Amino acid sequence: MEALSRAYGDEALTAFELDFLSDGERRRLPLGASWQVSFEAVEPVRPFRWDKGTPGFAGWYYSATMRDHVGYESWLERDRLILLDRDPQVRAIASQPFWLHWHDGRRQRRHAPDYFVRLAAGQAQVVDVRAEEDMDQRTREAFAATERACAAVGWQFEWVGRPDPVVMANVRWLARYRRARSGRPVVVAERLLEVFSEPKGLWEGAELVGDRIQVLPVLFHLLWLGKLETDLSGGLLETGSLVWAKGRRRWAS
Repeated sequence: MEALSRAYGDEALTAFELDFLSDGERRRLPLGASWQVSFEAVEPVRPFRWDKGTPGFAGWYYSATMRDHVGYESWLERDRLILLDRDPQVRAIASQPFWLHWHDGRRQRRHAPDYFVRLAAGQAQVVDVRAEEDMDQRTREAFAATERACAAVGWQFEWVGRPDPVVMANVRWLARYRRARSGRPVVVAERLLEVFSEPKGLWEGAELVGDRIQVLPVLFHLLWLGKLETDLSGGLLETGSLVWAKGRRRWAS
């Protein structure tokens, strides 16, 4: 990072270029001339495909935030995408939003970050996903260059690795109920919020509302939305997991 700062100084806005697809048109512009593009709405700069024998596993995830499919290139990227989709501060997500081009003093380099995220207050965040054990020098250099470019235009940059396995297992389960249809009927959702105004076991509270076959999908949808809360890191969700309405944690002791 220090080497990039010495090399570019205040020239980062022209030293870096962004290559992206917008409305089917390929464009390549200096960072300073393109940072205001709505990258949350651009098309991926490379396809998501999986070939037999390759280490990655690409696919498409239906994002409740985007109400559309968002691509990923590995299970690790998919997990991060699920976490972003559940984050109430996230308003939009785009995968493989652009190629970042720069010269490292020896040769031309390029890197496509994994995600571009638009946050609730309008800030932009660029996210790269890579497990610590898979980091090599070339990747670290690419992430450092990306962080430098982001800093030049006021974007946040985040490198994320493997999430907590218990949290991730629980959130994957809740993601099954992310679609709005899981929150119906509304009367069941309203009743669940009333019942869990004081902490109760998951199974106990569901039975107080009605038939579990109808109630549980709504309960899980409310947990996905964060309107109901539970400890997602303390263990896998089970019938006795303590659940409470948002803001009522003080009662769960």
